[in-house]
Amino acid sequence: MDTRELYSALCADVPAGERITDALQGPLWALAETERGSGLAMFTPGRSREALFPGGLRGLEAREAAQAAASWNLEEAGQALAAVNAACNRFDRAEALGACCGGHYADGLELEGKTVALIGHMHGPAGLRKKAREVYVLERAPQDGDYPDAACDWLLPRCDLVIITGSSLVNKTLPHLLSLCENAFTILTGPSVPLCPSLLDFGIDRLSGVIVRDREGLRRSVLAGEHGSPLRYAEPFTLCR
Repeated sequence: MDTRELYSALCADVPAGERITDALQGPLWALAETERGSGLAMFTPGRSREALFPGGLRGLEAREAAQAAASWNLEEAGQALAAVNAACNRFDRAEALGACCGGHYADGLELEGKTVALIGHMHGPAGLRKKAREVYVLERAPQDGDYPDAACDWLLPRCDLVIITGSSLVNKTLPHLLSLCENAFTILTGPSVPLCPSLLDFGIDRLSGVIVRDREGLRRSVLAGEHGSPLRYAEPFTLCR
């Protein structure tokens, strides 16, 4: 898979004319705002490379800012993905795309006897570990029982279902992960996920992101570094292939 194609397609999905009115980050999340929406992406440390937009994203059109999602300055990339989400993850666009509100990203999937991978330390669907034949948790900073992310090349090709954190768009691991999941049903999930239908053309079967409903509450939470799910300020939406 050509990594540049995925990020170019992501940029092309961003509506023209949306401008970034603010872009900030707290210790856990990056937040971007337009006049019409707010978007999140997981804060990912990493400033060893110069930013594509050294003056920041504020004031840029969202489609231009989205180019920095491919930046190897990972803090800038997180801001850029948040900008994509501010422009794309809105209630009116979700309705037009036929995205489903509420529920769980794995609703309707048969888990019994499946081999499942979770990319990122997450709980997964209810009852997963009782139903699935095998569950692998792969994590860049592994906890007890997790596999290090280097094990992806070994484990993902044998999986039936792979659930990937949206932060993989920021750290640039998503294209390679998808290349290992050609035989699996693949879900990209989390507050970092843009509801951009072009991503479904790259082997993702479901996109599960959020649409912010309490913009001021979320802004305060991000700046304060509050722990806990951003779903206190947003609604989950799922877009299927």
